[in-house]
Amino acid sequence: MTRVRWTSQEIEDIQSIRDFISRDSQKYAALVVEKLIAAVDLLEEFPLAGRVVPELSREDVRELVRPPYRIVYRVLKDGVDVATVFRSSRVIPGLP
Repeated sequence: MTRVRWTSQEIEDIQSIRDFISRDSQKYAALVVEKLIAAVDLLEEFPLAGRVVPELSREDVRELVRPPYRIVYRVLKDGVDVATVFRSSRVIPGLP
């Protein structure tokens, strides 16, 4: 089983998504967050499940797409680090 690590930034990303959606529907916000977390949980068993991020073309930087969100993560020797969760209509945070 692969160890998945979240940083405080990614937790804040998920909370921001939940807060934004909950303005219209708390129920839908909970479902979206549940879907995103379930996608990341998949990486414990299948760390290479995501595709290579097209903008970066690096085997170790992958993403899971759960429309309308992208979950970008890095595959390391000792686990997976979730890098960012963001709306797919935006550019990956940190890229020029």
